[in-house]
Amino acid sequence: MSNIVVKPITACIGAEVEGIDLTRELSQDEVNLVKEALLKHLVLFFHDQNIDQDQHIAFARYFGELSIPPLKTKYMERPEITVLDQVKPLGEGADQWHNDNTFMANPPMGSILKAELLPSVGGDTCFANMYAAFDALSEPMKTLVEGLTAVHDITRPLTKAIRDGHSTADLAEMQKAWPPAEHPVVLTHPETKRKALYVNRNSTVYLKGVSERESELLLPFLCDHVRSPDYQCRFRWRKNSIAFWDNRCLQHFAVPDYNERRVMQRVTIK
Repeated sequence: MSNIVVKPITACIGAEVEGIDLTRELSQDEVNLVKEALLKHLVLFFHDQNIDQDQHIAFARYFGELSIPPLKTKYMERPEITVLDQVKPLGEGADQWHNDNTFMANPPMGSILKAELLPSVGGDTCFANMYAAFDALSEPMKTLVEGLTAVHDITRPLTKAIRDGHSTADLAEMQKAWPPAEHPVVLTHPETKRKALYVNRNSTVYLKGVSERESELLLPFLCDHVRSPDYQCRFRWRKNSIAFWDNRCLQHFAVPDYNERRVMQRVTIK
């Protein structure tokens, strides 16, 4: 067996993985260990992994089929790899707590993000445990939200990407290709069977089954409930650092505290 060491970074979420080289082919035992750690810690961090694009894709494929992102940036050379290239990220969308691509009928299982170029200071990413966010609700609130469905839409994130020059997509065409999707407000994780809160400010537009006024009151509360430090960890990137997270039970927030170029590459898994 390999010498992989998994070191939790908080009691609630996140772990650093040491003793693994992602530039080479992994054994089935190594893949199983990483998957087990992901289900336990929700997000895994790897440092000093100078992988190329083919190796990035190969690592993702150990955990499932690739998800080709519908929201493409103009910096992308390969459809499997989303390139995030930002200088002034404030208000561009990733600085909201969110799961990735919940406007899709079948959002990705997970994402693997690699740091290519970083500002001299800043640009951390925060992650939040949505199991813990659900567990922290009162019993009457749990009963209420477990029966609700939310509508998710591509319009808000794509409008920001077009406005800020990161995408050349046609909004009307994308809205037609990706109509609004419905997901439960409380998602039962298909592998752990645990319940996670599953609404976010980027893509969730309203709650079904309640009045418009009730939706306008309840949805902001649920979206903001993630903001407690009790459920969070914060990751300080280094060049060639990698984060691998479970998109089904975790939200993330890219801190927009820099004005220098930051380039990241992401592969997502169905």
